[in-house]
Amino acid sequence: MAEIRTTAVPVTLPSGSATVSAAIESVPDARGTLLLAHGAGSRFDSPFLIGFARGMRRHGVSTVRFNFPYAEAGRRMPGPAEHAIATWAAVVEATGTNDRPIWAAGRSYGGRMASMAAAEGRIAPAGLVYLGYPLHPPGRADRPRMAHLSAIAVPQLFVSGSRDPFVDPHEQLDAAVASCVDAELVWIEGGGHGFEVAGARRTPDVIGEEVAEVVAAWLDRRF
Repeated sequence: MAEIRTTAVPVTLPSGSATVSAAIESVPDARGTLLLAHGAGSRFDSPFLIGFARGMRRHGVSTVRFNFPYAEAGRRMPGPAEHAIATWAAVVEATGTNDRPIWAAGRSYGGRMASMAAAEGRIAPAGLVYLGYPLHPPGRADRPRMAHLSAIAVPQLFVSGSRDPFVDPHEQLDAAVASCVDAELVWIEGGGHGFEVAGARRTPDVIGEEVAEVVAAWLDRRF
């Protein structure tokens, strides 16, 4: 049975300080802890993240879901990237207290911010997991967000839907993954940016649990 508790994590920002909410969900004898950030326009208590975290705990991985400052303040539009990077650093510092591995994961924007924090040396997780990496804005393949990925030395897992407009054309994501030191790409056939599949009636929490199976299999192979 998982032990679930909520806490507040202080974050030092360039303009002052903030406090963000986090849900720490621990399992006995966990193999490690997966820190999980939400996407833009979402929060740490989104159904997808709740389901994904539940699926990871079923595989013996404790989870920490957390807000970014803009979401904590009730806004839907992300603030400066530095705020998100500082939040990632604060959450790692606040929760990385044992000798078990820590992995950094995030939906869309949250995963991209984790990659930037790792590339800058602000966090040092054992690996990174991107749940729908937003390689470029939809329809703007001329604005790729990939230059920093090659600076990350730890293993990276990209999980993407084959119908995700943020990674169309697919060849661009293939090239981004190939540019990394150590990275794998798993396609969810027919999946959109939220891994929803047309014609398949699944709630976001169930979709999250199913995606967790892909990530757990990667952890089994690599750690």
